[in-house]
Amino acid sequence: MAAVCLQRLPVITADCSPIEQRFKQMMQQMELEKSLLSDHELRLMEDAERMSRKQGNEYDSDEEEGHGDQEIMLAQDLEDTWEQRFKSFQPAPRVRADLDKDLTSVQRCLADSLVLLAEQQVGAEKLWLLPQAAWQEGETLRQTAERALCSVTAAGFKATFLGNAPCGVYKYKLPKATRTESSVGTKVFFFKAILADSAPGTAPNTALLWVKKSELQKYLKPAYMMKVDRFILSL
Repeated sequence: MAAVCLQRLPVITADCSPIEQRFKQMMQQMELEKSLLSDHELRLMEDAERMSRKQGNEYDSDEEEGHGDQEIMLAQDLEDTWEQRFKSFQPAPRVRADLDKDLTSVQRCLADSLVLLAEQQVGAEKLWLLPQAAWQEGETLRQTAERALCSVTAAGFKATFLGNAPCGVYKYKLPKATRTESSVGTKVFFFKAILADSAPGTAPNTALLWVKKSELQKYLKPAYMMKVDRFILSL
């Protein structure tokens, strides 16, 4: 069999740890101390100096030739306009409690990497596994993995496979009732893929879960989890 480990990489940056936050503040302070004044800051200083001259007793308007009507909009007026626009701007929320709890949504936990699990029939029971399919004669293992992904996601997802060679293998024995002389067990070869795109109108599928690496142990059996944990990117 061939299985695919499909990962959705983080969409937004992760929250900074305390030491990262302190380092960020230190670098910003160093950049501020070593930086030159911007054009806007120079204009603010020129406007302040001009206003100071206008209020003085020895002000001569002839000295201001070359500025004319273009200085009607002062740099401070621009800052006030920008400030109003900034106050009206509403950024998208980084944390969405209702959506983050929906394990069927690919839009949950945008700052984390997610792995796709599919509910599949194995013998007499249903298990949560990486999407897998039985190899068919004439196929390469990668083609089998691609077919396995298509069989559970239909046309909803586009994935980029990372290479033609498997990144891991898991083998197990079949129940005694299903064994034959030529087949006593199964080998599952894993392939890695990255989610490239998901259709915006894709309806949630209760047979599919998008979980973080830390959540995998809730759904995968220990022996299977041990093999999978070796090659899943933790971002």
